[in-house]
Amino acid sequence: MENKSLADMQREVDAYISQFKEGYFKPLTLLARMTEEVGELAREVNHQFGEKPKKPGEADNSIELELGDILFILICFANSLDIDLTQAHDKVLEKFNTRDADRWTRKNTELS
Repeated sequence: MENKSLADMQREVDAYISQFKEGYFKPLTLLARMTEEVGELAREVNHQFGEKPKKPGEADNSIELELGDILFILICFANSLDIDLTQAHDKVLEKFNTRDADRWTRKNTELS
């Protein structure tokens, strides 16, 4: 399996969506779709780690597939608004490294 960058994934999703006349959904529709997918992820997490086992015969979805669905919708959302997810990631990481630099207890990285 090859490693793909966020830019690679954004191009791949754009190539897929571009083959259809309808193109990307509008932002509110994408948000609704993302909310739906997050709900499906919550259901899977609850089945696997919570107190609600699956019913006999219930579809065997996985956390991995639900995260994949969310990633696809997220990429569609970013592409539809011309947002570079790599730049967005870099900005968020910079924010965490400055604003939250002393918020959490760091692991000891010194050698004994």
